[in-house]
Amino acid sequence: MNNLVSACLDSLSVQRAYGPVVEGEALISEEGFSPRYDLDRWSGVITKPGHKLEGVSIRDRICFFPTAKGGIAAGWAFYDIKHKSIAPRAFIFGVTNPVMVQGAVFAGIAITEGWSKPPAEVVQNGDWVRVDPGRKVIEVLRRASPPEADDGPA
Repeated sequence: MNNLVSACLDSLSVQRAYGPVVEGEALISEEGFSPRYDLDRWSGVITKPGHKLEGVSIRDRICFFPTAKGGIAAGWAFYDIKHKSIAPRAFIFGVTNPVMVQGAVFAGIAITEGWSKPPAEVVQNGDWVRVDPGRKVIEVLRRASPPEADDGPA
């Protein structure tokens, strides 16, 4: 049996997609993303003051952003973070731009644009998801573990 075949709990379709099939932990953002201004390109941590994901690493994650922010410098930044092994496994954008797509393709990072429904209706932070650009689908394979209850001091 193919290792990539497993039960899907939920899914959403994307309009455009490129790159390899990848799996990883979902990271959902309500804010747009710029690799140049939102990210520390040495650590892979979002460092823009006030960003709702400030302090969170994108490394090896499947990153969902409503929009891509940035221009020419943003494209080469994807290759830079991939070379430093701090890149996400995929960028899932509601809306992106040609420079970001070019940068992701050059870096070998899966990228998608446009979705059939808001990702937050389907995916939660920490869910394990598969991005299949060839099929233009994102599938939830495993739900994040709920936080353990704190029963107070022992």
